[in-house]
Amino acid sequence: MKALILAAGYATRLYPLTKHWPKPLLLVKEKPIISHIAEKIDNLNGIDEIIVITNNKFFHYFEEWAGHFTFKTKISVLNDKTTSEKDRLGAIGDINFVLNNHAVDDDLLIVGGDNLFSFDLKKFVAFAKNKNNDCTVGVYNIKDPSLVKHYGVVTLDDENRIIRFQEKPEYSDSTLISMCIYYFPRKSLESVREYVRKKDCHDTSGDYISWLHKEKNVFGYEFEGVWYDIGDIITFYHASVTFKE
Repeated sequence: MKALILAAGYATRLYPLTKHWPKPLLLVKEKPIISHIAEKIDNLNGIDEIIVITNNKFFHYFEEWAGHFTFKTKISVLNDKTTSEKDRLGAIGDINFVLNNHAVDDDLLIVGGDNLFSFDLKKFVAFAKNKNNDCTVGVYNIKDPSLVKHYGVVTLDDENRIIRFQEKPEYSDSTLISMCIYYFPRKSLESVREYVRKKDCHDTSGDYISWLHKEKNVFGYEFEGVWYDIGDIITFYHASVTFKE
């Protein structure tokens, strides 16, 4: 099994903090966000490589970070060659880039580089491996219906299969939102390439899940604990305070 951390965005909503510094390397509890993520992945059984996909602007920052990574798992940093918000590949575009340029032929755990969470990933991976499916999505109950308009919202059936996906709806009867934590079994990686061939929009992973759950078996796994999607300065501040406590 390999893990992929998505870190190729330009985080314009966090300017000026991220104008010259990548968001996943912002410090929380005196440690980069990406280190919190990598430590969780490093604790998993069966992981033989952590791949970080970033852009040309911040590539050398992540290479330097990887050089100081002292855990047991091998780290590889890839450059998607983009230089700005205008030419970025998007989440699915970057996943496709990794599949085509790093010879990934294994189960793949994917985590967004701006996720900060308290829970480990072991039960999620075990759940995903136990399902005969094409993707398992980490989901989180935000409990507040007024917040669903900011997220991709999922509805699960009794077997935790995703039966509905709504991208940033004004209203939903579900408060389960899709996180940028995914498990793709090896057999399903070709579906990413198929999506890229068929669709023009490769930006958000939510668009891909919205398409995939209509074509294949996609399951949701509900995480419990503290989770932040570091999308703006206010959220970054709240996360920093919470994780210092």
